[in-house]
Amino acid sequence: MKPDAISTCTDIQLPLQVADAASVQWADQCDVLIIGWGAAGACAALEARASGADVLVADRFTGGGASAKSGGVVYAGGGTRQQRDAGYADTPEAMFDYLKHETQGVIGDATLRRFCDSSVANLEWLEGHGARYEHSMPPGGGKTSYPPDGYFLYYSGNEMVPSHRGALPPAPRGHRTVGKGQCGAVLYSHLQRACLKAGVRPQLQSAARRLVLDARGRVIGAEFWCLPPGSAAAREHAKLAARAERLQNFAPAYCDSLRRKVAHLEQLHARPRLVQARRGVILSTGGFIFNRAMIGEHAPKYRRNFKVGATGCDGSGLRLGLTAGAASDRLQQVSPWRFINPPLCWPKGIVVNTAGQRFVNEEVYGGTLGYPLCEEQGGKAWLVLDARLRRQAIKQALFGGYWWFQSVPALALMLLKVRKGRTARELANVTGMRAELLEESLRAYNAAARGTAPDPVGKSESSRQVLDQGPFYACDISVGNPIFPLGALTLGGLKVDEDNGAVLDGQGQAIPGLYAAGRTAIGIPSHLYISGLSLADCVFSGRRAGEAAAHAGRTTTTQAAPLGAQA
Repeated sequence: MKPDAISTCTDIQLPLQVADAASVQWADQCDVLIIGWGAAGACAALEARASGADVLVADRFTGGGASAKSGGVVYAGGGTRQQRDAGYADTPEAMFDYLKHETQGVIGDATLRRFCDSSVANLEWLEGHGARYEHSMPPGGGKTSYPPDGYFLYYSGNEMVPSHRGALPPAPRGHRTVGKGQCGAVLYSHLQRACLKAGVRPQLQSAARRLVLDARGRVIGAEFWCLPPGSAAAREHAKLAARAERLQNFAPAYCDSLRRKVAHLEQLHARPRLVQARRGVILSTGGFIFNRAMIGEHAPKYRRNFKVGATGCDGSGLRLGLTAGAASDRLQQVSPWRFINPPLCWPKGIVVNTAGQRFVNEEVYGGTLGYPLCEEQGGKAWLVLDARLRRQAIKQALFGGYWWFQSVPALALMLLKVRKGRTARELANVTGMRAELLEESLRAYNAAARGTAPDPVGKSESSRQVLDQGPFYACDISVGNPIFPLGALTLGGLKVDEDNGAVLDGQGQAIPGLYAAGRTAIGIPSHLYISGLSLADCVFSGRRAGEAAAHAGRTTTTQAAPLGAQA
């Protein structure tokens, strides 16, 4: 498999086969070697250190990855302190009931129950490592794509949507890490400091190139290509990589050119370094949204989507596992995000395809809306508003206290390339929709908004509003609209044993010495993403893999503490 030249300097190679560990001149040794120092890698490192292992964590850059660029939202429930303080009596059963619908069997029921049962303990574990969480909820019922500053608990998925929430009472489970701005960097800084305090040894600016296997097929280490620490090349590499991450949202093409320079520096100056792992290697490098070749091979519908992630989301961990005989799954599964909340009133409009037909409940989570848009509608759709609803939305975007990345694109969408028609038929003519289908969509929706008929796609009464005041407006929410980017991230990964995170081969057998966590592995979010679920899975799967690897090969009979039990 040929990698994307932008995201990696050299191809992942087949494993180095050696007779035994003693026959290799190792540059360094450890008990547990972790490749990728994002949230999953940090949680794995902390858990392995808590079990007494000597841990070395390597990263192609300086740590953080997509986790540090995220919103810092952890999906947690079952009765967290923050939920109780906000007045919600959530239970693990209610959390399981909801997630069972969202995950659609991507992991076993027993694993999902463990995830829900350990949720409170895992959030407290994060707090024990310095992260803070509070119970303040944003106005408007707590439903938004990301809460404003000062609000840290919200409905981050489809919990309020009748067709998704299940039989038990819904509860807000999006726990945003306390901090200013996008709080992924805040959460990661706590985890990184905790790792260093615990004695985890970092090896930075080191790209993993191949695994090392002994004669029995056990993974016993890895080969890295490392920039000389403190060198001019390393300083330039760090500067260019940081700039690429910082400007990705504003100038993606320019950032791709920076990544090419980063890769060139690695080609010129990196040198090989072999690291032995006496107990296990954990792969936690994220997904592969930045690997154009892999996206083209597995998920070609998403080549035009805005990339959600970091440069290190190049599939390197996945490809390393494949070279050792690992099995992968759901590589075609991508989560495309089309949020139409905020503005809070936008979901009261209707989303239609190019023919003018509704195809989704507009109040659902952005990933739930984006998936049929990309998979079934060719990435093209319109958000239709009438004059009254458009005025409301513009006012909310201007004065609603939203983030700039919420309000500015919304205003641009409604004011710049918006299509306009005095009547629904005229709007259909200027957009290329079929007039009779758009008129029927509005007629059926307005009947539901007036309470004389059920809504055809199951929208809640509170999210309905009659659209009958012309002119009518069609806002382009398609993938190709540059002023309203439609982001996406990959969800597939390596198959793992759900009890311990061990990577499985094509026959379902564990590959000795190899583990995976986070988006490198199949996990809780691998069917359809909702906000906070990936970071929560990084904690869950990272701790699971770290504990298992730390205890692998031990002769002692001491039992490890249950996952989620350590504070």
